[in-house]
Amino acid sequence: MGHASDFEEAFEAYRNPTRNLKVSIRSTMTGAGADGTQELVALSGIKEGHGKEVVHSEKVSAELAELDDLHYGLEFPTEEEKQTLRRVSDTLPWNAFLIALIEMAERFSYYGSTVVFTNFIQQSLPPGSHTGAAGLNGQAGALGLGQQASTGLTTFYQFWVYLTPLCGAYIADTYLGRFNTICVAIVITLVGHIILIVCALPGVIEHKSATAAFVVAMIIMGFGTGTFKSNISPLIAEQYRRTQLFIRTEKNGERVVVDPALTIARVYMYFYLFVNVGSLIGQIAMTYAEKFVGFWLAFTLPTIIFFICPLVLWFGRNRYIRSPPTGSILATALKLWGLAMKGRWRINPVTSYRLLTAPDFWENVKPSKLGDAKPAWMTFDDLWVDEVRRGLKACTVFCWFPIYWLSYNQLNNNLTSQAATMSTHGLPNDVLSNLDPFALIIFIPICDMFIYPFLRSNGIRWTSLKKITAGFATGSAAMIWAAVLQHYIYKTNPCGNHAATCKDANGNVLVSPLNVWIQTGSYVLIAFSEIFASITGLEYAFTKAPKNMKSLVMSIFLVTSALSAALGEAFVSLAIDPLLVWNYGVMGVLAGVTGVLFWFSVSKLDKEEDYLNNLSGGNEIVRDEA
Repeated sequence: MGHASDFEEAFEAYRNPTRNLKVSIRSTMTGAGADGTQELVALSGIKEGHGKEVVHSEKVSAELAELDDLHYGLEFPTEEEKQTLRRVSDTLPWNAFLIALIEMAERFSYYGSTVVFTNFIQQSLPPGSHTGAAGLNGQAGALGLGQQASTGLTTFYQFWVYLTPLCGAYIADTYLGRFNTICVAIVITLVGHIILIVCALPGVIEHKSATAAFVVAMIIMGFGTGTFKSNISPLIAEQYRRTQLFIRTEKNGERVVVDPALTIARVYMYFYLFVNVGSLIGQIAMTYAEKFVGFWLAFTLPTIIFFICPLVLWFGRNRYIRSPPTGSILATALKLWGLAMKGRWRINPVTSYRLLTAPDFWENVKPSKLGDAKPAWMTFDDLWVDEVRRGLKACTVFCWFPIYWLSYNQLNNNLTSQAATMSTHGLPNDVLSNLDPFALIIFIPICDMFIYPFLRSNGIRWTSLKKITAGFATGSAAMIWAAVLQHYIYKTNPCGNHAATCKDANGNVLVSPLNVWIQTGSYVLIAFSEIFASITGLEYAFTKAPKNMKSLVMSIFLVTSALSAALGEAFVSLAIDPLLVWNYGVMGVLAGVTGVLFWFSVSKLDKEEDYLNNLSGGNEIVRDEA
């Protein structure tokens, strides 16, 4: 039977940055009835036949062989070069852009539909209208349930969409794999889109049954969307396979370090760019569709665009790099965590905390440390323990995100309602929310091509955790802007602190003379907060998760938005006149204070960023039965 130390010795020889070793996998058979064990041989530095057999599955061997092909012939940096040479990203794989096209179509359909949800729920059906359309100077609407109901339902939808990724991740990692799970999610989402169209048809929209159909459509669409989201993000990033830092000489002769972590960051930057191209086009087009034609068109066009998703998936079905399902790895990870905590609980909570955060917490449960005392379920190597530790560290970082999303979520409902109380000059009140994706489309390339390289070239380590901290700060600033603006809306509206329901004797809506474009500051600041926090969160979830738990850790990041939506329900009582200044002010203070606490809690982890990014992938080793 094999020893973990031999496996680690060979793998470390490969990883050693001062030597360029080619690692190969040689299959050996020991006769009839043999278990087909694989032997890892380092052709340079370890003599063939010197090491003992290492027992692991053919799947692990194939992955190591692929890793060898990707890194063979590369020059790896020394520790000094890691500290002194400029870091750059690698070339982005074209398959990633193909998957980004799928996401762009899906986001067009999602945001194109949801952008009109606020008006569909809150505003009443215009007099004489059978579609919800109101023309140039009117206000589109349908159900007429008011702002609180609108905020409550859209917040519930946000919660549902970001809760279901857990289910999607479990299905993908355990049974179907990411690609097949995405295909199933697309079918479910299409069903929800069709129901949404039905509830907005003339003859249905005028009746109370439209409300019930709308809620059913939200539930079905939300489940499909959540299942899709937890798998599309890891799928796009895993199209890039290199995991080790290596040296590249630029055309001008400069030697640089190519950092896979920076490459994954770029993948997600442009993934998010495609997201916002889809959402921008969808939102602008659908706000005009609802205003001048009706909600049935605003729900039909996104459904048509959504059909691009299955077409592109089918086209690229044999081109994507796909990870197969690996079974329930979560149970194994939880057993490992439970074993690590064993014997560390004390009556004194301070002592318990000290023992649970001790440096040897994970070291003591590594297979090489336990030796013959390791339990039967421990079928993995030491590197996988390091990956689990890294994944759990990422999850602790995500615990702070629900507060961040509280400020971001104001974009989806209350800021749209705020725009309706200002002078829009014929502009649909919900079109202003498009300033957010528009700003993202402009500033994502600027950050990628100018700001981030400038910081790196000047020796400023703009790490993931620093970016997230900046995201909290800019999110807080966006809410402060909205609070100040709301104060002046109340000050200038003919009805004072009841701006949302202000009408004259003839029923015409009266608004503040303030120009709606003053909202621009809030939307631009929210966009920057997304670049710093949201995009980085996706990157952090993928790079810090064990390779066979990518969808699960990604879903945990997405679930923070669901928790935020649930938390947001507690603030629905503030989403009404005359309390809206308090609403935005509370969100701003919460984001600012949480950002400070977040940095203090992760500052030590920030120093480990390089080490965590460059952990080589561990393996859950499955012993084959003879």
